[in-house]
Amino acid sequence: MGKDKKTPVTIDGTEYQLEDLTAEEQAMLNHIADLDRKLASAKFNLDQLDVGRAAFFNMLKASLETKEVVSG
Repeated sequence: MGKDKKTPVTIDGTEYQLEDLTAEEQAMLNHIADLDRKLASAKFNLDQLDVGRAAFFNMLKASLETKEVVSG
């Protein structure tokens, strides 16, 4: 029961134990994890921006089409 559990980390298909990595390697791993979160957030935000832009463009087209019908 006295065994310490280690945290497995897989890098390029090779498994390492987090606790066996140097402090510098652990810091690099933390930077990578943080950058992955930021990339995912940026992609999420980009999806929102794309959908919002498309919605406003469609609203503009619909408004212009309505004007053409009324004035045409």
